[in-house]
Amino acid sequence: MDALLQLLQRDDRTSPSELARQLNLSEKEVMTKIRQWESDGIILGYHAVIDRERIDPDLVTAVIEVKVTPERQGGFDRTAQRIARFEEVENVYLMSGGYDVLVMVNGQSLRDVANFVTNKLSTMDGIQSCTTRFRLKTYKENGILHGVEEKCERLAVAP
Repeated sequence: MDALLQLLQRDDRTSPSELARQLNLSEKEVMTKIRQWESDGIILGYHAVIDRERIDPDLVTAVIEVKVTPERQGGFDRTAQRIARFEEVENVYLMSGGYDVLVMVNGQSLRDVANFVTNKLSTMDGIQSCTTRFRLKTYKENGILHGVEEKCERLAVAP
């Protein structure tokens, strides 16, 4: 991956002049690359990584493994795109292995997530089954540690 993209992914708030300094480029070159990547759809957006547990400790996040019947001429794409349009859905990925699509959703309660799965997701054409798993705690998200103290303690050695 391009070094500039790596720096932006690590911290998108770094100024163009600082990025230019770190990469030994001109600020104009940095801005040109960024604008081009945005125009080409390589950079899709910018966001802050938020410790949701500190803002709303009752927020429920679920990972749903979905088995899908592929559509003729569309495979898994149309179904995955329909799933992605639900406002509860954060992420949708096509997967290999025991299920086809991984869906991540947020809700204000277990009931909210259950209602989403029961009334919206599982009733869609082409959905064979759904397995829902709930996030219990976040340790690292988007490359950023959450509430983990970086202590390096050695275990005591007993004779």
